[in-house]
Amino acid sequence: MANDPLLKLDHVSVSASGRKLVDDVTLELERGKLVALIGPNGAGKTTLLRAILGLVKYDGEITINAPVGYVPQRLQYDRTLPMTVLEFMALTLQKRPVAFGIPARVKRRVLELLDTVGAARLARSSLGGLSGGELQRVMFASALQESPKLLLLDEPAAGVDIEGEATFHELILNQVREHGATVVLVSHDLSVVSDITDQVVCLNKTLRCVGSAHDLLTAETIAEVFGGHKAVYGHHHH
Repeated sequence: MANDPLLKLDHVSVSASGRKLVDDVTLELERGKLVALIGPNGAGKTTLLRAILGLVKYDGEITINAPVGYVPQRLQYDRTLPMTVLEFMALTLQKRPVAFGIPARVKRRVLELLDTVGAARLARSSLGGLSGGELQRVMFASALQESPKLLLLDEPAAGVDIEGEATFHELILNQVREHGATVVLVSHDLSVVSDITDQVVCLNKTLRCVGSAHDLLTAETIAEVFGGHKAVYGHHHH
């Protein structure tokens, strides 16, 4: 149903070695929103994303009413592998190994996805030779393969320069505005959060606050959520 929440978490907890990493999170996200998930290191942000993706065991209930795309914080891979960006992306788009060739329709789809993120020129580049910003674009393009309506981005601009970060945020906003996707953006850079997001979810193992960036990003809330941890918070102009 169009009016159903896109994502619903009902009393979700994740434990490891007897420790609660995420504790009793209940949350609903609407369609077509850019949501920032903020909190200090070790707050359980990545763990919560992994629970939503079904990558870790959890208690409680998670309901997703849409295809999902995911950009992890960093891609673990052997940089010496002789693999091009085209081959890397084709791996998930076709059944047979890329060593046997890549069909024309798969090539077209990869180029289309790369073009969406302004990275079509990287198709023939070696995956291991990409800069941090280039790799993030490729990961983002890869996450768009299923035309997801829910995009989970774990610190997507980490290791990207300021100019690259601004471009990356444009790409994210485009997914929300043009495609009606809901984007969950994990970030500890609160100036970015205040500039581009519709909704802020504060997590420190439990849910600390949910609301608009304007209402929540006050010195008091930041101190409460982040405790003694330093958050990056640049002055933000309206």
